[in-house]
This record gives sequence, structure tokens and C-alpha cells, in this order.
Amino acid sequence: MSTKKSPVEKPKAPAPTPEAPQPEEPEVPAAPAPTIESLFEELQSLKQLAEEHTNLITQLQETLARKRKPPSSNGKVQILDKQTGQIFPSKNNAYQTLLKSGELKELVDKGVFGDIPAKNTFGWYALVRELPDRFEEVKPTEETQQ
Repeated sequence: MSTKKSPVEKPKAPAPTPEAPQPEEPEVPAAPAPTIESLFEELQSLKQLAEEHTNLITQLQETLARKRKPPSSNGKVQILDKQTGQIFPSKNNAYQTLLKSGELKELVDKGVFGDIPAKNTFGWYALVRELPDRFEEVKPTEETQQ
């Protein structure tokens, strides 16, 4: 036996293929360099556009403000203050109005409405408990709803 090795054939690299010619892209003409005058004109047009948008936004806000209706009672209960004759649209409104006017100062000083009377959402009930004869629930009539 011979110890001679047969030559091993190395795999050959594939032959380089010629590159396909790339289609030439049409050259886009470069924009002319901006001048001070052209920049100024563009700035003025942007300012005018911004002003138009501001006017449009203002008009929309005014339109929305006109369409909003003032808050109104649900028409179920109104409160009559027998002492002053004033009619309040709701229980909470009666409490908040009298609290802000200072008419409930004595009760506030006694601590009837808690530590922070303005944030007491159940102040009406404490008020009625302290002054039961002063207020009366009234069913609204057609005249008072308008």
C-alpha cells in the first residue's frame, strides 16, 4: 500500500459575475439656496397663517361658549328660605350661598359643618338639623322654571 495521498481538489470559488448596470437615477435639480428675501417672505406667510388659525380658534371658542347653557336645577326640588323669601335651585346651592354670604357664621364657629365647611358636601343636612323651621322644599311651577 502506498502512503501517497491523492491530491484533494479544493472547491473553486464561483466565477465573478459581471455586475448588472444600475439604471441611472434622474438627477433632481438642487433647490436654489434660500435668500434673505425668500426667507422673509416665507416667514411672513407663516405668520399670516398662524394669525388665521388663531382667529379660527377664537371663533370656535366663542361659538362653543354661546352654545353652552347655564347650569340649571333638575326641577325636582327648590328650597325656600322662609326668613328672607329667597328661593334656591337646590339644597346644596342654598347651603353654599348662605355659607359664602356669612349668614351661617355662628354655626360655622360652633363647628356644625366640620373643619372645612366649604368642602362639606352634606352641609345642607346639618343646616336643616340646626334650623328646621327656616327652610321649606318647594315644587317648581312653570313660571319659576323659565
